[in-house]
Amino acid sequence: MYLFKRVADLGQALGQEKKAGKRIGFAPTMGALHQGHISLIQSAKQQSDIVVASIFVNPTQFNDPKDFEKYPSTLQQDILLLTAAGVDYLFLPSVAEMYPEGPGAAHPHYDFGYIESVLEGAYRPNHFQGVGIIVHKLLDAVQPDDLFMGQKDFQQCMIIKRLLEITGINTQLHICPTLRENDGLAMSSRNMRLTPEQRTTAVEISRTLQWVKDNLGSRPFAELQAEGLTRLKAAGFEPDYLELASGNDLRLLEAPEDGLMAILVAARLGDIRLIDNMTLGG
Repeated sequence: MYLFKRVADLGQALGQEKKAGKRIGFAPTMGALHQGHISLIQSAKQQSDIVVASIFVNPTQFNDPKDFEKYPSTLQQDILLLTAAGVDYLFLPSVAEMYPEGPGAAHPHYDFGYIESVLEGAYRPNHFQGVGIIVHKLLDAVQPDDLFMGQKDFQQCMIIKRLLEITGINTQLHICPTLRENDGLAMSSRNMRLTPEQRTTAVEISRTLQWVKDNLGSRPFAELQAEGLTRLKAAGFEPDYLELASGNDLRLLEAPEDGLMAILVAARLGDIRLIDNMTLGG
């Protein structure tokens, strides 16, 4: 595995691969890797000739500076995992490399429309603008044919889909299934911050989602939503939302409709905020 820290050096190396007719797959990460990330790499290896991964904790997408500071870092372990998974190129830039103008400077504003205003967008103002800025920069640096992202960040995937439309970047987005622990908890870098007691509690978030999904056809969603929120509170969570949305445009739904839908949840356990979703229909 080759490691690059500069955009220009990475671009030169990947330019040679493209000249040789190689298809490039890309999985951007913020490090603290787990098997969910590795599954993205595996998908990329199946569909690409050259696999690029990046590790960069992006300051412009954190609303809370403390959250940015506390984001787990396991760089040496991450490098070993990526090497074992067969990554060809690792891009490991500094903040100065990705933001030579400074993270606080003026950046382009992306018209993400409605999908930026609900759910995570409502609770984390400007978060998706920060995501758009860094993914645009990374796509410019890597210029991949294929982009691999996880369904756990369902709304973020829809934002990136919109980003590709806005920018006209000719990259195909692949949304890969959420990987879960044996008890059902969605794999997440934030899980590393859970205490053993919190880890035991955390599984209730996926259990509640599954319960809502299982009962969606037999009871009004408003009832399921209210009971689901009560379940989460009883377990020790402080829920932000539990919503049913269209899987195509993220319209919040009061009742099931034809086509792909997603049940999405966000809740805090102590100072750790967890998100998860499950899809159905489609």
